[in-house]
Amino acid sequence: MGSGELEPGQPLPPMRELADRLGVNPNTVAAAYRTLRERGVIETAGRRGSRVRSKPATTGREFIRVEVPEGVRDVSDGNPDPALLPALGPVFAAAAGQGDREPMLYGHAALEPELVRLARADLDADGVPDGPVAVTSGSLDAMERVLAAHLRPGDAVAVEDPGWGSLLDLVPALGLRTVGVGVDDEGPLPDDVRRALAAGARALVVTDRAQNPTGAAVGATRARALRSVLCDHPETLLIEDDHGYRIVDLPLHPLAGTTHSWAFVRSAAKAYGPDLRLAVLTGDAVTLDRVRGRQRLGPGWVSRITQRAVARLWAEGSVDAGAVAAAYGRRRDALLGALAERGVAAHGRSGMNVWIPVPDETGAVARLLHAGWAVAPGARFRMSAPPGIRVTVSTLAEQDIGPLADAVAAALLRGSTRSYV
Repeated sequence: MGSGELEPGQPLPPMRELADRLGVNPNTVAAAYRTLRERGVIETAGRRGSRVRSKPATTGREFIRVEVPEGVRDVSDGNPDPALLPALGPVFAAAAGQGDREPMLYGHAALEPELVRLARADLDADGVPDGPVAVTSGSLDAMERVLAAHLRPGDAVAVEDPGWGSLLDLVPALGLRTVGVGVDDEGPLPDDVRRALAAGARALVVTDRAQNPTGAAVGATRARALRSVLCDHPETLLIEDDHGYRIVDLPLHPLAGTTHSWAFVRSAAKAYGPDLRLAVLTGDAVTLDRVRGRQRLGPGWVSRITQRAVARLWAEGSVDAGAVAAAYGRRRDALLGALAERGVAAHGRSGMNVWIPVPDETGAVARLLHAGWAVAPGARFRMSAPPGIRVTVSTLAEQDIGPLADAVAAALLRGSTRSYV
């Protein structure tokens, strides 16, 4: 399998047959198959036997979405409010003008010095340990490069459940195994993290703020508890995702530096616009050296014009982080309050999403769609966590809150009634 002689999906011989062929005890073959299965290299399907595990070629969870008919309000997409994004024309014009005067050519530095300076200053202010900086094409690109730099197929990665659907797709696409850890409003549950690491998970991915889909944010007490767990497993690869940077008014409580290998990534997507495809990454020297080395052999670098544009947005204060966080907070808190008044429990401590546990996910999505609201099915974000739906509040107006809360309450009430008939 390692040499590529066995293709994904190819069946393996029965254990006794292989034992006879190799002249070894069947127990030896059984132990080898068990190890390969635990490492995610093969899969077993009862009487159909074992076969080489395939890597998914597409991001399957992205296809778990609702088709939004005309006239239905879409609160499922997870996008920022376009009205809160800065104008990109002026900064790109200035960045392109500089590029005309000083063309970026092969062999030139891959990083824009001003972006690195601004990023490092903010990281220092937030207590993120000192380390080299890289620029990647978004958060997921950074995470893929860090995981690939340290892990090998079959290794286990502890991820939040529910958590970011794209990450839940990425991990198996790399040939790695996902191990879910529960999440509450304060972030990953320390006991779940401890069990996952004790069972052999080699990496842990944590969303510091604006967790997708629950809105969880790691507070000071939870951060201390997670650091304590990580101190007992210093060889763990720790990846922190701070995609809520500049749209969240809760302080950062980083875990970085607790383990030998760590990475901390900040995306420009939510504050400045998803199409920028830019994230700043820092971490320990070995990790960043591996990431940058592999990046040089692929895309080479992220456009210096884009880096300059983001640096200008950053330096000019084009996004009033406090005002943006307050806007999302008002919409989120209004919906949470309206749902609570109607007896519906929901979560959304930070960011632009609200997570609503439901007894019947498919039914709730269908009933809300019939009522004129398209929400995101929780299956996009879950492994073994209980069912739920995600509502994006970023474009909700004050007059939307009551009707949406009424629709959610009615959908859950009908679902609950049906489940007991």
